[in-house]
Amino acid sequence: MTILEFLFRTLTRFPGRIAIRNTKEKPQEPQEVTYRELDQMAGKLAIGLTKMGIMKGDRVAIMSRPRIRFAAAFLAITRLGGWVIPVDPTLTVSEVADILNRSGAKGIFAPQELFERLPQEGIERINFDDTDKGTAFSSLLLDGTAPQVKIDEKDIAVLAYTSGTTGGAKGVLLSHGNLTADIEGCIKVMPITEQDAFLSIAPWHHILGLTTALLLPLYTGALTMYTDDYRSIAQLMKKNEVTIFTGVPKLYHAMYEKLMAQVKSSFMGRMMLPIAPRLVGKKIKESLTDGKLRFFISGSAPLDPKVALGFRRLGIGLLEGYGLTETSPVVCFCDPFSRKAGSVGAPIPGASAKMIDVRADGVGELLIRGPIVMQGYYENHGATSEVIDADGWFQTGDLAMIDSDGEIYLKGRAKNVIVLESGKNVYPEEVEWELSRIPYVEDVLVRGGELNGREVVQAMIYPNNEALEKDGHSQDPLRAIWDAIKVRQGRLAPHKRIRRKEDVILVDEPFPKTSTMDIKRHLYKGGNHVSDA
Repeated sequence: MTILEFLFRTLTRFPGRIAIRNTKEKPQEPQEVTYRELDQMAGKLAIGLTKMGIMKGDRVAIMSRPRIRFAAAFLAITRLGGWVIPVDPTLTVSEVADILNRSGAKGIFAPQELFERLPQEGIERINFDDTDKGTAFSSLLLDGTAPQVKIDEKDIAVLAYTSGTTGGAKGVLLSHGNLTADIEGCIKVMPITEQDAFLSIAPWHHILGLTTALLLPLYTGALTMYTDDYRSIAQLMKKNEVTIFTGVPKLYHAMYEKLMAQVKSSFMGRMMLPIAPRLVGKKIKESLTDGKLRFFISGSAPLDPKVALGFRRLGIGLLEGYGLTETSPVVCFCDPFSRKAGSVGAPIPGASAKMIDVRADGVGELLIRGPIVMQGYYENHGATSEVIDADGWFQTGDLAMIDSDGEIYLKGRAKNVIVLESGKNVYPEEVEWELSRIPYVEDVLVRGGELNGREVVQAMIYPNNEALEKDGHSQDPLRAIWDAIKVRQGRLAPHKRIRRKEDVILVDEPFPKTSTMDIKRHLYKGGNHVSDA
């Protein structure tokens, strides 16, 4: 199936249902659109793009936060058989230019606020906000008959550039069939209907947001919304009767701690929590969305198992998933009420998983096969052949364990493993997760250091100066952080612990990160910070 085919199916079933609602006012743009109105907007835009010279196989970029016109642009480009290039709105001028040059993009959609970061010539600039910069979006909404372009499921729909935590971002070729196979696999096991209302903080320029927060709701006939205003999440959830919310672990950790503090602040809450947790959870759901909330979705980083199980014990489903840009992206997700701490579930229908190079601790490198696996890296056959073998298995570079039920437990990236003199392996992500729970730690990167020719565990930490000052530790932050680390890492196996105060290194600035908020580890190779310029 192609993206156009599934959208047409939804359109014929639910033409009058609201498809997308903006949570912020956008110039010259409706607050919400039905499926019929979205289809009409995309059709008119396709006619305008055709007159501009866009044809099948041409590349057109979209650099914007989610909004109705972003969705219309995506659908218009794919309707013409073009390739959509999602571009992170936070990229620098040189990074944007590099992607546009490497991809050979003919045009780019963007709001006026981002025009200063776009090339001034050599590419058609289309202005979402209809101001005097570039070509006004509305000027391309033309009446007439949209061109009929034959599109196959093997045709490319998206050229997505990886965020590059180890440097050298690559262009991932995702076909219509890749994306629809991923969506169909999710739908077969995820309880979603046209009655659902999605709210997500996952941006559409990243494949996770594009697939799960835009295309998946459009596939089912549901309503989808986006926000980047964390402070208004509770208000938006209640106002829009949100049933499914997509967030990140850090948000859920903070939310759970706040909710538990509120519950335990009253005598009745303290009494009911141990004996009737689902009754407490019902009250929480009523306060959040008048009882409409069905479950949370978490992705992009490991979730504290205690938080996941805590929400589920309250009767609030929390679904944790795993995927990569190269897998369209969802590989698996757990049941919203799973009792397995740390599991991200079994592969979605149609996908398979296996491990290679399994070590004594049962951890090996995860391989994925199925219709969700990319077509390859753009103009990089060598890199493609390195990660996809003759039988179609994609080498993820992630370390994992698979239990007897086929459920996957992630351990970290293979390239990040610290191998100690004893032969034991330390997965930095596990240590980082524990240390990140310390209030004085704003951000942390764990790496291998050296002591007398032996590899040791080190932590680079960007401190939370506000928390340190509040507790009177601003004069000696390292001592306070080291004392907290000694307590917290008691939860880790002895070989995973930091042994010396000297192996805790405080940094003055936040770590450079990718668009998915992963630290760019390649900048800290060899114990030094390498310039990202």
